[in-house]
Amino acid sequence: MKYTICNTPKLETERLFLRKFTEADIEALYEILSDEEVNRFLPWFPLKSMEEARAFFQERYASAYAKPQAYAYAICLKSDNRPIGYIKVDMDDSHDLGYGLKKEFWGRGIVTEAGKAIVEQVKRDGLPYITATHDIHNPRSGNVMKRLGMKYQYSYEERWQPKDYLVTFRMYQLNLDGNGNRVYRKYWDMYENHFIEALPEFGRE
Repeated sequence: MKYTICNTPKLETERLFLRKFTEADIEALYEILSDEEVNRFLPWFPLKSMEEARAFFQERYASAYAKPQAYAYAICLKSDNRPIGYIKVDMDDSHDLGYGLKKEFWGRGIVTEAGKAIVEQVKRDGLPYITATHDIHNPRSGNVMKRLGMKYQYSYEERWQPKDYLVTFRMYQLNLDGNGNRVYRKYWDMYENHFIEALPEFGRE
């Protein structure tokens, strides 16, 4: 599959600007990533200082923007263009969709709105599929995946690092190239304890 080469092209939705993080956003990034509740289901620990936020920006964002292709977005309200969250699609073979949002903006459909824009962009650019995973104790994240048209495929147990505790993840996938039978099996093959659950379409999982 030939991809369109682009790096985090700016996107606009009804309420949002989706754009690259810049060094001017370090304080906003710190506010997002220092909140323990917001970061409960993320692999890294909450940030403790602005210095850690600067290091995170360099490692996660500046490095991504230096590559030929990346999708690593700040989620910003149009009213002030200040980041209130993030959303990304990885460019390894998982094409993993990930997101986070400040808790005062939860329940407003913001991540779903941002996610739909990202899905349309990566589809235009030729990505054949995206995947996403969520902790079974975070069903709200699973409902975002469903609203984006993603389908549950399987569950697996992983000892998550660096927090070093056992997590049961649910893996969702959306095929963008018409190959509806494709299943990304890496996590199934990698982790011995894997299984398929019977889940409702929406609501509590």
